[in-house]
Amino acid sequence: MTEGNQSGAPVVEVQHARPLPVLVLADVSGSMDQDKKIETLNNAMAGMINSFATEDSLYGEITVGVITFGGAEARLHQPLVPASQAHWNSMSAGGRTPLGAALDLARTILEDPEAVPKRAFQPTLVLVSDGIPTDEWEPALERLLASPRGKRAIRLAVAVGPEAGGPAYQVLERFVANPAIPVVRTDELDRVRQFFQWVTVSVATRVRSGSPDDLSTFDSDELYDLTD
Repeated sequence: MTEGNQSGAPVVEVQHARPLPVLVLADVSGSMDQDKKIETLNNAMAGMINSFATEDSLYGEITVGVITFGGAEARLHQPLVPASQAHWNSMSAGGRTPLGAALDLARTILEDPEAVPKRAFQPTLVLVSDGIPTDEWEPALERLLASPRGKRAIRLAVAVGPEAGGPAYQVLERFVANPAIPVVRTDELDRVRQFFQWVTVSVATRVRSGSPDDLSTFDSDELYDLTD
């Protein structure tokens, strides 16, 4: 689109690529400080963001944000910005597991037109946790799944460590809320790295396609291999 300015010279309005948001909800409770779980997650996150930053597509631009939940609150650790502008700072772990607060914060971000404009592609939400929530998470999940962006998002989850089974695993299944997408259980921490590599490839494939909202390019079969 071209318009005139006060000097009469044409002004060219640059049309930016449409954002494809990736928002990670990361458990940083005290148990994540055990067995190098938080270190493994930090390395996997840094690798994913670095890979996203190298993507160059005419169809979309990957934006990345990270919400951490630990102690008594959830907070925005990494604002939702283009991956090429993200500067990763390692997360530290401690305290309780306020998942409900993280879900409400995720919904607020998705509903913010400055963070996720109307022209954005369907977001990807990734939940990483190793334990049972310590706050009122169920009403918060209902609010997220009832929101337009939360309902349409691709929701993925990974259970970190062998203790993240039973009730903790069921919480993650309720977040994903899609029988075609399994929750990945990573008894071995190397699976965390593999999971984030899969997320990286999946999102990159979408953004390179002519229609990133056409989810036929989204293939969850490899996630089943990671759950074995």
